[in-house]
Amino acid sequence: MGKKTGPNPTDRGKRGTKLSLATDAAGVPLAVGVAGANCNDHKLLAPTLASAETVRPTSRHLNGLCLDKGYDYSITRWLAAAFRYRLHLRRRGEDRPTRRWKPRRWVVERTHSWCHRARRLLVRWEKKADNFLAFVHLTCAFITLDATSLAG
Repeated sequence: MGKKTGPNPTDRGKRGTKLSLATDAAGVPLAVGVAGANCNDHKLLAPTLASAETVRPTSRHLNGLCLDKGYDYSITRWLAAAFRYRLHLRRRGEDRPTRRWKPRRWVVERTHSWCHRARRLLVRWEKKADNFLAFVHLTCAFITLDATSLAG
């Protein structure tokens, strides 16, 4: 394999790739980041948010950034403020709130599932990281096209 691969901690150390996605509320991909499988999620947040082509809000209405407890680091809070997002993040060790919240993470998990329908992304045959990233962008474009055709 080529660059942006690393030993997968869950698959007996085989080399693999991690895909980081930022989506809107409907699951349409907005930003993509790629790194080795051994890279922590919070380290992929900056390249993922930087690759977004959306316009950041300039008024007091900020977009929400929903993350799980694996992103509970000070750099995450700094990045959310720098990219003008309102952060929704529970701290590690914090119990579940007593009120029932609408789950939001399943939207991103569903988009990951849609990306992995493309076998070319699930089994990485490309040695060059740029070629693999191009196929990731192509798959995200197909997902966006499907989502917009279903909505309209």
